[in-house]
Amino acid sequence: MKNLHWRLKSARGFSITDLVVTLAIMGTCAAIALPQVGNAVDGMRLGMSEREIERELQFARLKAVSVNRPMRVRFDCPSAGKVRVVELLGTSASPDANDADSYTNRCSETAYPYRPTGADNSRLTRPNNDGAIRYMYPGTTFTAKKTLEFWPDGSVHADSGAGNPWPNIGLAGVTITLSRKGKTKNIMVNGLGKILMDR
Repeated sequence: MKNLHWRLKSARGFSITDLVVTLAIMGTCAAIALPQVGNAVDGMRLGMSEREIERELQFARLKAVSVNRPMRVRFDCPSAGKVRVVELLGTSASPDANDADSYTNRCSETAYPYRPTGADNSRLTRPNNDGAIRYMYPGTTFTAKKTLEFWPDGSVHADSGAGNPWPNIGLAGVTITLSRKGKTKNIMVNGLGKILMDR
């Protein structure tokens, strides 16, 4: 019994001071690390939006070539933070009035539903190649954008204000800029259909 009493007396734990100091150190480290984790998460979300836009641009180019129809990529369509690939209703030389950027109803999936590939290929029921509306991560915005038209030969065109058909954007291309909480990412598209993203 005497030996057990001695062992209990010599066994010591942490004092309240030790626990308070340890918790203070852990709290300080967490306070220093938390903004860095938030910045990393914001950067990751911006990168996810950038990749989503790049996929939509690739989809538009491949769809234009495969169905032999001009396709447009419209940004902030029908509202901010959304993107939709739509089939040109008219022709490049004479687009339908509904193809105008000011006609936001063209981006509505109710008025112009998304039809999965192969659902309807009739020329009488156009548009039948519109893509689904894609949503960027909330809080991500376009700070530079331009509606792009992909032609069946894979080339890319944009409105220059000189009328129809829209001219090829050339090797200088167009830059689409996405922004989120002070960070930006750029996607560059040239007239040959090459798409480059920031790394």
